[in-house]
Amino acid sequence: MSFRTLVLCDDAWHPGEMVRHGLDELGAGDFAFEFLEDGKACSPAHLAGFPVVMLAKANMVSSGDKHPWLTLESQSVFQDYVRRGNSLMVIHSGVSRYDGLPLVNHLVGGAFLRHPPLCLVNIEPKPGHALTAGVSPFAMLDEHYFVLLDAVDADVFLHSRSEHGLQPAGWTRQEGDGRVCVLTPGHNVEVWRHPSFQALLLNSLRWAAKLN
Repeated sequence: MSFRTLVLCDDAWHPGEMVRHGLDELGAGDFAFEFLEDGKACSPAHLAGFPVVMLAKANMVSSGDKHPWLTLESQSVFQDYVRRGNSLMVIHSGVSRYDGLPLVNHLVGGAFLRHPPLCLVNIEPKPGHALTAGVSPFAMLDEHYFVLLDAVDADVFLHSRSEHGLQPAGWTRQEGDGRVCVLTPGHNVEVWRHPSFQALLLNSLRWAAKLN
C-alpha cells in the first residue's frame, strides 16, 4: 500500500522542480507523491484526501506570485487537518513567512526568524532517536535557518550548526490525534538528495504515516 502524500511546493526562492527532484527516489517506495504548486488551489476538501501533507513552500501563492496564500482567515486549515488524525511534514521553506499566523506557529511549534547568507551547515542527528536511524552527520552549503522554537512538547531530534551558531533543525509534536514533523534544512537540491537527508525524509514520512 502506498500512502498518498500531498506535497505543497514552489515559491520564489525554492522552485517546485527542486522538491520534485528531491523526492524522486522516495516515490518508488511506500509513498505516492502528488504535487500542488498553486497555493490558491489548496482547500480543506483537497487536503482531506491525503493522510500526510508535506509543506515545502513559503507563504506565497507560487514562484510567480508572492502574495500570501494562507491568511489570518484561512490559517486554521492545517490545524483542523492535523487534529482529525492526519499528519503534516514541514520542510525548510515551509516555516518561512508564516510568522504572522498564530495558529500555524502553534501547530508547527515555532516560527522562522532569519537566515544568514548561504554557508556551510553541519547537520547533527540525535543518537539513538527513531527518526535518526541510519542517518550520519553531514555538512553542506545551505541556508542556516534560525527559528523560535517555543513548543514545550517539541521532541528535538536534529540540530544544525554553522559559524553563526547552533539551532534546532528537526522536531516532532502531537496536535489532537495527528502528528507534526519539521525539518529546517533543504535550500538546495544537493541537500535534498544527500543520503543522510533522504534517510531523514524517509524516517519522518514513515513516522508521519504512523508506520513506526
